[in-house]
Amino acid sequence: MVNYNHAKFTMSAGTAAQLPHGTRPEIAFVGRSNVGKSSLMNKLFNRKGLVKVSSKPGKTTTINFFALDDVDFVDLPGYGYARVNATEKQRWDNLMDGYFEGERNLKLVVALVDIRHDASPLDAQMIGYLELLGHPYAIAFTKADKLSRSKGLVQAKNLREQLCVDESVKSVLVSSTAGTGIDELKQVIEDRLNF
Repeated sequence: MVNYNHAKFTMSAGTAAQLPHGTRPEIAFVGRSNVGKSSLMNKLFNRKGLVKVSSKPGKTTTINFFALDDVDFVDLPGYGYARVNATEKQRWDNLMDGYFEGERNLKLVVALVDIRHDASPLDAQMIGYLELLGHPYAIAFTKADKLSRSKGLVQAKNLREQLCVDESVKSVLVSSTAGTGIDELKQVIEDRLNF
């Protein structure tokens, strides 16, 4: 069992060369800018400000590592934020490729998708990329408190179809505000760590 209360920040990497050797098991979180990634991680850790929540989307430009006992949780920079120059976008691409294509002990990627909207081309691209590389992933549909339970379930089904997600891929409706789905997501993570 992972003790989420033991989470502590360990390091940031701004370039692929700065990435640590991935010997410890890793659970990575990825999603569009402002999908609620930092808030979700803080909710998992039962901490308000451990993972920096930005008032402006696209602010997280590094890969941030958090240690929980024998596991590292990894906060990846959000994608799809338009107001970055070509140099910065290239650095981001190199950093993400360096992470996903490097030798890592990646147990699970939690791909965050905003349940209120149709899947974006970038969401589909990320899922396709994870599939291509063969990384195990699950989907966390964020901001589930904004829809009724029945509407949320219908929308989650629609999004899975839009993203062409296989039936074997787990998905969870989550809300950092209401705490919806947090225990369920923890169970998905535990299952992968014990796999």
